[in-house]
Amino acid sequence: MGNFHKVFGARKPVIAMVHLAALPGSPLYDAEAGIEGILRGARADLVALQEAGVDAVMFGNENDRPYELRVDTASTATMAMVIGRLRDEITVPFGVNVLWDPLATMALAAATGAHFAREIFTGAYASDMGLWVPDAGAAMRYRDRLGRRDLALLYNVSAEFADSLDRRSLADRARSAVFSSLADAVLVSGAITGEAAEMRDLEAVKAVLPRVPVLANTGVKHATVAEVLKVADGCIVGSALKVDGDTWKPVDPDRARDFMDRVRRIRT
Repeated sequence: MGNFHKVFGARKPVIAMVHLAALPGSPLYDAEAGIEGILRGARADLVALQEAGVDAVMFGNENDRPYELRVDTASTATMAMVIGRLRDEITVPFGVNVLWDPLATMALAAATGAHFAREIFTGAYASDMGLWVPDAGAAMRYRDRLGRRDLALLYNVSAEFADSLDRRSLADRARSAVFSSLADAVLVSGAITGEAAEMRDLEAVKAVLPRVPVLANTGVKHATVAEVLKVADGCIVGSALKVDGDTWKPVDPDRARDFMDRVRRIRT
């Protein structure tokens, strides 16, 4: 049994995002609210999502724009502090994603006891951050040196804010990520945060990876979740659960409950 199935079993999980407010050192950081403000926002979102019945949560630094390929140490340290303060309140499996730094993500997962991690681990991209060439081998070896062979790795194979320099099809790149880089699960994304992955992309990737979990990574909405879960083995959702469906606003408890009510009807 792979790491993904050890965490989630056979169900198609809904993994909901806890988007932390901008962290110290980033341009949008609110120094007046400070770290306690980040903690308050994260706690409110966590409570709303767990009460709605999501299957898992993932902590990410989505507000640390412009994004970095090697993040400031303060970002990882602050995320670890926030998750540590919330640890006893987390009742579902949780994951982490430090945008866009695989080694920082591994370190954060090890420090907090996360069950899974999401990142861009493979490929080469022209991106808003410049040339983007992650190293899956280094990230996985670092994970193992930190004693976390059990950590499920979710490989995003269609990077947001970027265009792949690899001219192979998305399906071929996804298949290769599993074969050569040992992905536990593959994620298919839209062009930017909150934009849906193309259904034809999900279908193509799932067709070549029938026994590997393939999840929709961005843009799943109340009106589309039924269609998505007919193909995908789960989804990661953030913006759709926020006030007015706005990525940068807090989680709306009513929208989160409505989303999960729809998922439960689908599963039934």
